[in-house]
Amino acid sequence: MIIKESPSPRMGHTLTSVGNSTYVIGGRGGPSEILDDVWALQSTENTWLRLECSRDIFRPRHRHAAAAAASKIYVFGGLSNEGVYSCMNIFDTKSKQWRMLTAAGEWPCARHSHSLVSYGSKLFMFGGHDGQRALNDFYSFDTTTLRWNRESTNGGTPSPRFSHCMFIYKNYLGILGGCPITENNQEVTLLNLNHGVWFSVSIPLLSQCLCVRSSSVVIEDDLVILGGGASCYAFGTKFNEPITVDLHSVESMFNVDDNKFGMLIQSCDVMSTVDLSGDEQNGIIGHDMKSQNDAGSGGFTNSGPLVLQLEKKYAKLAKDILKKFGWLDLARKVRVSHDNSHVLFPVNEAFHVLSDEHIKMEHDDPCALGESLAFTEKKLAGDNLSLLNALKMLSSCNGSFLKDELAISRKPSKSPQTVMKELVSSLLETKGMPSRLLEQLPTRWETLGDIIILPKTCFKDPLWESVSEELWPLVAKSLSAQRLARQGKIMPNGTRDSTLELLLGDNGWVTHHENGIRYSLDATKCMFSSGNRSEKLRMGQLNCRDEVVVDLFAGIGYFVIPFLVKANAKFVYACEWNPHAVEALRRNVHDNNVQDRCMILEGDNRVTAPKGVADRVCLGLLPSSECSWVTAVKALRVEGGIMHIHGNVNDSDETRWLDNVVESISNIAKAHGKNGLSWNVSLEHVERVKWYGPHIRHLVVDVRCRPI
Repeated sequence: MIIKESPSPRMGHTLTSVGNSTYVIGGRGGPSEILDDVWALQSTENTWLRLECSRDIFRPRHRHAAAAAASKIYVFGGLSNEGVYSCMNIFDTKSKQWRMLTAAGEWPCARHSHSLVSYGSKLFMFGGHDGQRALNDFYSFDTTTLRWNRESTNGGTPSPRFSHCMFIYKNYLGILGGCPITENNQEVTLLNLNHGVWFSVSIPLLSQCLCVRSSSVVIEDDLVILGGGASCYAFGTKFNEPITVDLHSVESMFNVDDNKFGMLIQSCDVMSTVDLSGDEQNGIIGHDMKSQNDAGSGGFTNSGPLVLQLEKKYAKLAKDILKKFGWLDLARKVRVSHDNSHVLFPVNEAFHVLSDEHIKMEHDDPCALGESLAFTEKKLAGDNLSLLNALKMLSSCNGSFLKDELAISRKPSKSPQTVMKELVSSLLETKGMPSRLLEQLPTRWETLGDIIILPKTCFKDPLWESVSEELWPLVAKSLSAQRLARQGKIMPNGTRDSTLELLLGDNGWVTHHENGIRYSLDATKCMFSSGNRSEKLRMGQLNCRDEVVVDLFAGIGYFVIPFLVKANAKFVYACEWNPHAVEALRRNVHDNNVQDRCMILEGDNRVTAPKGVADRVCLGLLPSSECSWVTAVKALRVEGGIMHIHGNVNDSDETRWLDNVVESISNIAKAHGKNGLSWNVSLEHVERVKWYGPHIRHLVVDVRCRPI
């Protein structure tokens, strides 16, 4: 193939086939290079062509999902430097035009790294990440009515995940792999699209793989999985070899008569449950499955959900089978009967429907019971156990179906994102404003005291200003907040002032409780570092009794208060030159009742810090505190002490940085005073606090200075 022009190198794009052409849409070419281009590969001519698209704007994005129906490509969601998208864009491959849909039906929340496949005139979407957490919601999109619908299914819904594979095989939709990596990653989960029931099967071959961001394609009866893997700063990178899974064998494990199964699903709502006495309902008196089935009992009927009652000796076996095939109702708890002799497993509708048709109790067959008890976890994890055999195994355990009187009916609650989208959509419609603004709704936020802090990338279009008085109360209502703010950049000046913008509320003063300590600050003027919580906790766990501590960068008291309240320091000198932080620091030492053991020294610590008094010096400035290393050496007693030196360090430079710290402190000590300080300087501990950025880690090194 000779190609004169082709798409630039990229990742996070989509590749979709329509007719004889294959289309590449968007992706990321680099950390800040987010793409919006569309390329078509003409298979008949073996040439790439960059398409000039018209009509609606298609915003640059990566990690979106795309699927084709007829001559159109449907693109949902994605990620950009502006945030996570929740829009549906349609690309007409004939007219080369983009069209953005307005919200209709049960519109999904913003997400990236999800999956989208087509099945007839419908598209199906599963999972993804909304910027805060992995998702496991399941939606369909009707390409004829252009409406979304959140699907209700039975069986064991796949766990929340993103960057997974999804495929169509016959009348099944399949899902495998993805993040977070769990024991479920070696399973293929199939949804019977005719009846809406999920089934799972373990594939031992997948246990050695990391099917994350893999590509998959179905070729006849084979699922071919290409590439994928994972990269981690700590554990390196692992990529997968190509894998082939025989889907025909997987399907045969769930080979139930489709017509009978369909009738059973449809008849669930009209079945009735035998009314039991109070003791029976609580699991004290049991009835075998056959007797209740003969009486016409059903699954989730008008009488409520059911539990499967089994003797304790069968509990492990039953739990493994119920979980493997997705029959355990995870919304309810497994519990023990009042007489402590039975275990009650909450089961879902799919299990009871199948057991009605297929379980034939054989109480007089000792062989069946023996086979059940001999059933091992190894066999359960294999790929030889069919659905019918699993049902037979359970039937040999002498189980009973009972009405679950303790089941708590939970009304599905709407997520804050959904509530916000509904409220803001209504506002935009009332004001006649474009629905594209919904793409700027936040998908994540932080909480500081009673202030909800939105990311700086949201609500940035100037059009929002015209409705700000109505907008911010609606956003606050959706987040159950009294005050609302938007994050800004920390000022790159010496005092690192906050530029937090207060959107709703009278002032920025807030109180935050952490590790048993009360911090107060004006969030619009001072930053609060929530990422240092573990280090604040570590400082509080030190034994500083009878010690004098000098904190050269005290701020609002991040480490000053833990030293005094938790570590019982004898006295702390707190140096700080930001007047707003000093105001908060004075309030915090008073509120935590340690004002009699703290002296606040306002100004440049190179001028104000005491000399020769400290047993311990804290240097908590990022990205580097090197500007005050000389001051720290001078603050220590002649007998030496400990320094806690903070810094942002590239992971490949950690050893070099640590060596530089020791060498520098040694040289500073030797040059101190007329005769210098005779200290042996050594590393006592390295604390890796957090990742500050890609390959950049916040480190704290404890340096011990001892007299020689």
